Amino acid sequence: QVQLVESGGGLVQPGGSLRLSCAASGSIFTIDTMGWYRQAPGKQRELVASITGGGSTAYAEPVKGRFTISRDNAKSTVYLQMNSLKPEDTAVYYCNAHIFATSWGRYWGQGTQVTVSS
Repeated sequence: QVQLVESGGGLVQPGGSLRLSCAASGSIFTIDTMGWYRQAPGKQRELVASITGGGSTAYAEPVKGRFTISRDNAKSTVYLQMNSLKPEDTAVYYCNAHIFATSWGRYWGQGTQVTVSS
């Protein structure tokens, strides 16, 4: 039924920019909070940024001032604009959303690799 499809990952140089997108599809009634998580080898999956249905945002300290999360409710899509990328930003990035279809559920995208290296 419900699925999240991510795009926009890739290899970039330090200081570069990248824009991730995540589109939700399926029999969706409504979407509440959406967010982006990341996981690097040997580390736990951590929240990067989140945005509520009302547009309130929150960021992890390491990305504050560099990343911007936004959403387009008409397209059921959440974005993550990443600027001034650093090698420590390298990770698999996952989209997450709280979605009501027939009941409330927490859904995850398949993950997209972001590698920051020269």
